Formats: sequence, structure tokens, C-alpha cells
Amino acid sequence: MKAKIIIVEDHESIRNELKILLSKYGYEIIVLDRFDTVVEDCLREDVDLILLDINLPFYDGYYVCRAIREKSEVPIIVVTSRDSEMDELMSINLGADDFITKPYNTQILLARISAMLKRTHKEKVNDFLQYQGLKLQLNSSTVIYKDQIIELSKNETRILYTLLKNKGKIVSRDHLMETLWQSNEFIDDNTLTVNVNRVRKKIEAAGLKDFIKTKRGQGYMI
Repeated sequence: MKAKIIIVEDHESIRNELKILLSKYGYEIIVLDRFDTVVEDCLREDVDLILLDINLPFYDGYYVCRAIREKSEVPIIVVTSRDSEMDELMSINLGADDFITKPYNTQILLARISAMLKRTHKEKVNDFLQYQGLKLQLNSSTVIYKDQIIELSKNETRILYTLLKNKGKIVSRDHLMETLWQSNEFIDDNTLTVNVNRVRKKIEAAGLKDFIKTKRGQGYMI
């Protein structure tokens, strides 16, 4: 299966150059040519890697990187003409996985992309879970049900993931809170209730009723 890469670059000539190069090496390429909805478009597409420029119209690459990283673990390589150490440091601190300056050596760029995809492929156990027609996309924190795309927060994604992994079994509230604590999300009992109810309402709004069941005094179950 071809790895899918999205290119976020406002210079048309560089966009086309990257598309031709990467297509030649067997990658499936998506090119964005509007930049007011970059974050939404990147999250909507189920891609394996994002190539991101910093100098963009509407929102700069720093904002885009941070906004994507808040909802997805998809690998991001910043490809930019900015070459200061501060630019590189900011990119990495905001969630980028690698930083390459223009003009780039095409063979080095290809090697970095290949290495990143191999590493993330090994780290991925499953990038989605599916049950009763509902598909949880872990790399974009979204749920797909009957062609509807539902965006989830990180906490909502972890809760739904834990319930789906244990489908048919009751998952205690303590277990859910422990799962979130392990992800450095320190939540209390009330916050857990709020997050579970949000997930439930989002799924019900898409038309899947009674997907998450409450077992009084025990926990939750799918």
C-alpha cells in the first residue's frame, strides 16, 4: 500500500516539483492549493506524512503545526527556506518531527521521508479500530460513520479507543482515568463524566444510538 503524503506549500513551482519527485518514488500525493482551511484539510485526509512550509498565507506553519499536533500524531516534516536555529527549535518544540531547509538535496529529502515513514510504521500497532460501522482513526483523532467525519479531542479519542479495545466488556471508571493519567492527562471524576458524555453525544448525533452504555456502579461498555 502506497504511503500518502500531503504537501502544504504556497509556491506553486515548489509544490509541483515535490509532487513530481515524490510520485516518481511511489508515494500517493495530495497537494493543497488553498490555505485558509489548512488544518481542517490536513486532519480530514488520512495521510501518513505532512510536508509543511512555514511561510504560508492566512496562518503560518508554526500555527498549523501546533494546531495539527493538538489533534493528531501524524508525522510532520517542516521544509522551509528559513534556516536559523531558532526556526528549527520552534518547529520541533511545536511538534514537528524533522526540519529540512531549502534549497534541499532531493536524495536527502527522500531519505528523511523514508526513514520517518519506516519509524512511524513500526510504532503504529493499528491506526484505526472499527465496530458496528464506526471507524476510529487514531492518527487524526476522528470518527467516521456513514460518510460523516466527527472530530474528537485527545481525551475523547483515548476514551473511545480504550472502550473499543475492550468491546463486550465493562471498563471501569478507574481504568479509564488511569489510562488518561498515563498519557499525562490528569483528570478527575467529573471531568471523565463530561468527556464520556461528549463522545456519546457526538456519536449519537451521527446516528448511532446507544453505542456507549453506562453500567451503573461499574463503568462503561461498548
